[in-house]
Amino acid sequence: MTADTGEPTLGAFLTDAEKTLAEAGAWQPRGDAEKLAEYVLGRAVERLSLDAALGREDLARLRDLVARRADRTPVEYLTGRAVLGGVEVAVGPGVFVPRKHTEPLLAWGLDVVSEVSKPLAVDLCTGSAAIALAVAHARPDATVHAIELDPVALTWARRNAARQAELGDTPIILHAGNVTDPAMFADLDGTVDLLLANPPFVVDGVVLPPEWQEHQPWPALFGGQDGLVVIRAVVAAATRLLRSGGGVAIEHDDEQADVVMSLLREQDAFTGISYGVDHWGTPRYTTARRK
Repeated sequence: MTADTGEPTLGAFLTDAEKTLAEAGAWQPRGDAEKLAEYVLGRAVERLSLDAALGREDLARLRDLVARRADRTPVEYLTGRAVLGGVEVAVGPGVFVPRKHTEPLLAWGLDVVSEVSKPLAVDLCTGSAAIALAVAHARPDATVHAIELDPVALTWARRNAARQAELGDTPIILHAGNVTDPAMFADLDGTVDLLLANPPFVVDGVVLPPEWQEHQPWPALFGGQDGLVVIRAVVAAATRLLRSGGGVAIEHDDEQADVVMSLLREQDAFTGISYGVDHWGTPRYTTARRK
């Protein structure tokens, strides 16, 4: 409370919200509380005084959002936005939420094409189009194709692509299609410089935290009885689409690195096969270069 008005302060709200979210099982309670505060107040928390009193309307909105987050609704669904590679995308029910641990995969991909003029890139299972848009944002000279099967997710992708184009980024090329189709992007065979994918990889039947199990679209999460149905298709696509020296990076579960590397080795088409770690230091994606 502030000494002069008796109204709740931002600092008091954040402390209470952090406690509420921690008790509810949110894995980043303080960070989530701060994101919600920034969303409602319109400014970064570090630019606000923790002693500032919160208005009645702002406090009511914040308490409602905290209650919904305590019900394990993804914080990005509450704010309607997520950020990857410096690009903010709109997200909501029906589309997978991009996460921070995809940043290293994106960075690896951009490094692969750092010396390539006018690179051709493909993003498989694009969802919100976050990866594709981040590549186009970082490389205005790139041609970026992205494909998504789910019509709801594709709606979000089109919305985000249109917004980035309005902001001046090079437009990406969105496709409605199935990554498991062996004829997908057949006209690009042997010409692609970079292929990135964050496919569904969870084993069917696994119970996930509520943020995914109850709120995010299952087709973006589950990858068959062994979790590898779509990953196998991604490997096959990389084998035929990539040019010599082209790179592929595939996101996966932290226990799937060995099997994904094996799938790439079986093709006898790749070199430099290895896995990379996310910001937690866990194996999160596997990379290779086309021979």
